[in-house]
Amino acid sequence: MNRKQIRLYNIIFPLWLLIWIPSPLWVILIPLNYLIDRFVLKKSLPKDIDQNAFVKKHCPKICIAGFVSDFIGSGFLFAVDLLLGENYELANAICYSPFRRLDGFAIVLSAIVLSGICIYLLDKWILSKTELDREAVKRSSLMMALFTAPYLFLLPMEWFW
Repeated sequence: MNRKQIRLYNIIFPLWLLIWIPSPLWVILIPLNYLIDRFVLKKSLPKDIDQNAFVKKHCPKICIAGFVSDFIGSGFLFAVDLLLGENYELANAICYSPFRRLDGFAIVLSAIVLSGICIYLLDKWILSKTELDREAVKRSSLMMALFTAPYLFLLPMEWFW
């Protein structure tokens, strides 16, 4: 009997690529991300409003905006990885160990900044439709962008294998 063999040479995915693959990990990540978004949003709000009611009403949209922004950042890294072609060392730095090369670190940091900008813009758009004044919208959006950007993109995968 002649069977074709299937070999998986590289089963370890970059951490930022795992966001695209539905897995049981999402059961942990989605609630954890929601709780972090909820905490940062509440801390960024003015004291003179009902923070609990505001967060309960608007945090789901903010959380979705954060995931969309993370997808944009990881999509950027994926596109850069595809465009690198034969530059395996740089691709390896971007995917698995961004601290190994300065250019790999800069590219991953660019993806984090891109995601942060998307978080800021999307959250500003969402919050501008609420009762918050202009300054509170800017402040909350900026805090969300700074504290919830996907810094885990920098986590070296070599720590796990």
